Amino acid sequence: MEQITSRKNAYIRHLRQLASDGAYRREAGEYLCDGKKTLEEALRFGARISSILWKGQAEAGDFGQAAQYLCPGELFDYASPMVSSPGPLFTVAMREQGVGKLLRALVLEGVQDPGNVGTVIRTANAFGVDAVILTGGCADLYSPKTVRSTMGAIFRQRVLQMELGALAPFLREQGLRLYGAALCEGAADIRTLDLRGCAVAVGSEGRGLSEELLALCDGTTIIPMRPDSESLNAAVAASVLMWEMAKESLGTVQKIFRL
Repeated sequence: MEQITSRKNAYIRHLRQLASDGAYRREAGEYLCDGKKTLEEALRFGARISSILWKGQAEAGDFGQAAQYLCPGELFDYASPMVSSPGPLFTVAMREQGVGKLLRALVLEGVQDPGNVGTVIRTANAFGVDAVILTGGCADLYSPKTVRSTMGAIFRQRVLQMELGALAPFLREQGLRLYGAALCEGAADIRTLDLRGCAVAVGSEGRGLSEELLALCDGTTIIPMRPDSESLNAAVAASVLMWEMAKESLGTVQKIFRL
């Protein structure tokens, strides 16, 4: 195992660029993750781990073909995008997202907060939503903040990224109707809709869905709230919508486990 002591080391520079530069991540074809629990999730779900940087002391385990490095705590803190991380840092190869047949999907448009994007991915995985589709300038899927917010769901949840112009043809091919979450005249109460075979789109808290995306929708929907309430955070709204999309199938799962 190579021991690193210099900030000028090529691997340390590589980690810092992965943490800060989306274009560099895409060129390298890998992204940066942090923490022992996240490493365990990556191994459990078959993520291809390229390298591991240990802080102070390495741990034993089967890490496949991953290159392993060791460095002092001060140098580790320099390389890590987190403050006072216990480590390890590790790199994961980006994977091709197989599409397959989708029965339900959640579309995010222009949600630029990485914590919100990561939380939606985590929630979609918990509720069994087939895919999260990112469009319209969402936060980088592979930024450290987004990855951290997924709490390991990035290794098992299907996430698709596409331009807005490709969204309608893709959904038609999948046979999915599209509803937009929007406060507008004629929007249906989410509780009244049959959401089987649907995708639901959520925009940013400040701007909502664009007119271009709304024009693609088969209908609009709202989450009923008290009239004096502010709009919901994008991740919270998406979570409520995904619960409505998935509650029937989740009820079946609960019955199976009770048996």
